[in-house]
Amino acid sequence: MMTTTTTSTTISTATVSTSRAVSSAGPLAPTSGSLNAEHLATTSLAELNDAAGLLTRVDRKYLVPLERAQELVGGLTSEARVLDIDGRRRFSYASTYFDTPGLEAFMLTARKRRRRFKVRTRTYLDSGLCFLEVKTRGARGTTVKRRMGYHPDDASRLTGSGRAFVAGCLASTGVTGPAAARDVAAALRPVLATTYERTTLHLPEAEARATIDTSLTWRRLTPAARERTAVVAGAPQALRPAHLTAAIDGGEPVAVAGLAVVETKNPATPSPADRALWDAGHRPARISKYATGMALLHPELPANRWYRTLTHELADLFGTDRSSLESIGATSPTVSAALAPHPDHPRSDIGPEKNPRRRGQKP
Repeated sequence: MMTTTTTSTTISTATVSTSRAVSSAGPLAPTSGSLNAEHLATTSLAELNDAAGLLTRVDRKYLVPLERAQELVGGLTSEARVLDIDGRRRFSYASTYFDTPGLEAFMLTARKRRRRFKVRTRTYLDSGLCFLEVKTRGARGTTVKRRMGYHPDDASRLTGSGRAFVAGCLASTGVTGPAAARDVAAALRPVLATTYERTTLHLPEAEARATIDTSLTWRRLTPAARERTAVVAGAPQALRPAHLTAAIDGGEPVAVAGLAVVETKNPATPSPADRALWDAGHRPARISKYATGMALLHPELPANRWYRTLTHELADLFGTDRSSLESIGATSPTVSAALAPHPDHPRSDIGPEKNPRRRGQKP
């Protein structure tokens, strides 16, 4: 479990339950794939920021059926306050993620490099506000997120000032040197678009927060790498139903229907939201809107860090079950290599056995 002293660091462990929750009934039932939080007392953005400015916190993410998320909200009636702005309790977001032609940001995460980064624009669709955000992790594991105001019309591209901002963030946080940071910033291009709806909860007695994201969509903005697609021929079809592959290749958005991403942000002790999810059989999951989306939409990429999520929580939606992945690996050595961990990082979530190597022991 990881903690952070900055804006956001996420811990991820395997999920032990993927069972569908019993549907909620009555007025608390989710409507049209969205979360219903009308029964909760409200809090303002200023109150939320004042009360929940945690210096040290533990973040956990869960991927759960929408009905389970609704049950969670219903069970927190006496403890939770929902963010309300101008009468809205659910807010729409759109993000565009940027990466280099070699997908350096994705690969650094996939290979668990200590120094890594993520670049995106985030547009708050209800207000029209837009920001360019750079999230970095330095040598000591500290995560820093910086952002600058951005024009909504530029949300799908990087302007000159935007690239300069990115380069400055990468250099100042030690991800890379100034010259290399400028090269990376100059090479960035849009690769993935996401949309979702977010409900934010404040649990004042626990000094905790939780966000619940629903109606998540992923849309690929670049074609699969030709050389990799050729090497792992057949992988997209084997990983996904044919109609879904055609939609992805055609640039259509893919909906994560019926599921919610719940993220809790707490001090050292778990919040009531965490305990309620644990009691229901759920455990924190390895889910990243960028990395998991890229691994799903680009099956030629290494996906070992998100293997369990792809083969459990998302399997019913996208056909990415364990048997299809294993059959690909059995018939195509090149695909096995693509799904295998990088040599510098031998630990892997793929397959039933973990790497037996321990610190201080010879392989």
